[in-house]
Amino acid sequence: MGMQGEHRGRSALSEINVTPFVDVMLVLLVIFMVTAPLIQQGIPVDLPKAKAESLTFSEEALIVTVTKEGEVFVEGPQGRIAVTLSTLAPTLEELFAVRQRRDLFLKGDREVPYGRIIEVMSTLKGAGIQKIGMITEPERKP
Repeated sequence: MGMQGEHRGRSALSEINVTPFVDVMLVLLVIFMVTAPLIQQGIPVDLPKAKAESLTFSEEALIVTVTKEGEVFVEGPQGRIAVTLSTLAPTLEELFAVRQRRDLFLKGDREVPYGRIIEVMSTLKGAGIQKIGMITEPERKP
């Protein structure tokens, strides 16, 4: 009888200790906050500033990037392809052959000579691209 009385006085532990879970989540949060600024997408270029209104950007759009060294890359869902001016048009024709939309954006470093951008745009026009969107960095208001 003495044993039964002891069990009645105790209640089962019904709370879950979430302290270890919170500790792990905080550590993961700190790791993501530290590594997120280090992750860069695409080729690093210093974009010129513009006051123009933003355009919509589709996931299928191709981006032609011109680095400050004058190198040309084509970026899209398939990845990044290094091209020259002579291989740019055939590469784009091949990529656009399997796409419905012919969206193309040009991203050039602000230090690229204007003539190099014109050469790339001329090659794009020669490849049948009628509309070229320019990617710029929005001006920051003081």
